[in-house]
Amino acid sequence: MTAPSTSRDGLVREEREREEHVREEHVRDTLVLKAGAEWTDAWQRCLAVAPEAFREDHVLNLWNGAWQADGRTLPATSPVDGRPITGPPRLDATTARQAVRAALDQHRAWRHIPLAERSARVAATLDSLARHRELLALLLVWEIGKPWRLAQADVDRAIDGVRWYVDGIEPMVDGRVPLDGPVSNIASWNYPMSVLVHTMLVQTLAGNAVIAKTPTDGGVACLTLACALAVREGLPVTLVSGSGGELSASLVRAPEIGCVSFVGGRDTGAAVATAVADLGKPHILEQEGLNTWGIWNYSDWDALAAHIPKLFDYGKQRCTAYPRFVVQRALFDAFLAAYLPAVRTVRVGHPLAVRQPEAPFPDLDFGPLINAAKAKELDDQITEAVDRGAVPLHRGTPDAGRFLRSQDMSAYLHPVTLLNPPPSSPLHHAEPFGPVDTIVLVDTEAELLAAMNASNGALVATLSTDDPATYERLAPQIRAFKTGRGKPRSRGDRDEHFGGFGGSWRGAFVGGELLVRAVTRGPAGEHPPGNFPSDHRMV
Repeated sequence: MTAPSTSRDGLVREEREREEHVREEHVRDTLVLKAGAEWTDAWQRCLAVAPEAFREDHVLNLWNGAWQADGRTLPATSPVDGRPITGPPRLDATTARQAVRAALDQHRAWRHIPLAERSARVAATLDSLARHRELLALLLVWEIGKPWRLAQADVDRAIDGVRWYVDGIEPMVDGRVPLDGPVSNIASWNYPMSVLVHTMLVQTLAGNAVIAKTPTDGGVACLTLACALAVREGLPVTLVSGSGGELSASLVRAPEIGCVSFVGGRDTGAAVATAVADLGKPHILEQEGLNTWGIWNYSDWDALAAHIPKLFDYGKQRCTAYPRFVVQRALFDAFLAAYLPAVRTVRVGHPLAVRQPEAPFPDLDFGPLINAAKAKELDDQITEAVDRGAVPLHRGTPDAGRFLRSQDMSAYLHPVTLLNPPPSSPLHHAEPFGPVDTIVLVDTEAELLAAMNASNGALVATLSTDDPATYERLAPQIRAFKTGRGKPRSRGDRDEHFGGFGGSWRGAFVGGELLVRAVTRGPAGEHPPGNFPSDHRMV
């Protein structure tokens, strides 16, 4: 027979749940979409700003210096609420081959344009991007689900980062010449502006024509608008859409290509790496890695707690996200006391839902994942990991103040934290690319290092320890390109170099002057810093 106190506790709990449900329904009833932020509003603005690139229901491909009405437009939906948006116009392999040949002609003309004129045209493009900053950001919200603050930051980092190159390009290209062919860019969907557009504009500044494939999962309208503004200033840009498998013969293996720049997962990256190695092409291949945060002989828990919510920016859909904590077992109770209250403050929801139409955009840590399929995949992995022994420490729940009533929420996944995912789970050894933290407990420094190096190389890592000597001794043994002490590391901006160890990177490193060196030719016999099959050359 159930004890009376337990029954009372159950009744109290049920009453609280009913009250919370009522509050949630009331809040959702009062939320509306931000005025002027509808997808149709953004699309009409695109038609007005760049009518040469946009049509009423689709976008055009850009090649041979003109917008081309070819390709088969695929259906697409916004991760924000599942509504239909414009998909990419996929080219076939034959047309893509023609586009690459035309890009070579553009490259041969552009490489002889004086540096001063190239700089002026790139600077004019940046001015135009800045004028349309808010529209570019709004497109990112609808197409890839970025909250407004992070969407604006993506646009701003592209503009400000390239301005740094425009101001300092002369010494970077001194004694160097453009490549023999255009640079082919194949990038993931998560940073269309601050990674892809930024890189393309620096490549043109260095004297190369550029080709970009629009990411399959989102960003086609934002990239189309950015490229339309660049082409108006005379930059040699090609933008095409299509299946990676179908277009790889042209965008990776074609003899006209001077360099391949890739950002994405290890499986696809391995195929690209094999192709460019066989052909001897210059290449920059940024791939995934399990970035880890180690805790060893540490006591500044307030500092750690302050970082936790920020680590969930954009739902950890970032190449420099930290999805794994490796914690000294003796400190686990103190770690949880700092971590759990902090992770409960993470703000999730519809990026455009406000209480009044004219209210400011909501300040969120993240909104949806890139699509419903990814959310389901991660949810399935979490369920499987728990079934096989992982311990759930935290499961986020829908925030009552962040969703519209009856909206599609299939692409949303709230923060989850698991202790000791089993070795059979992908969450044990691979980057989840979503708001899932895993925690591994260790007892020795050797175990700490082994757990932090679980994925054969990473882009970034952090070690929190009170003793500077311990950090200096252990940090060099962590296989990450950048390791921070007690704070996260990032790709960096402007003159900060970036790369990776092990399977997280192949080819030349980038950042600062290294990005220019990677897409230009220097003296005979030059060996750029990078991670190559034969050796790993640091700066």
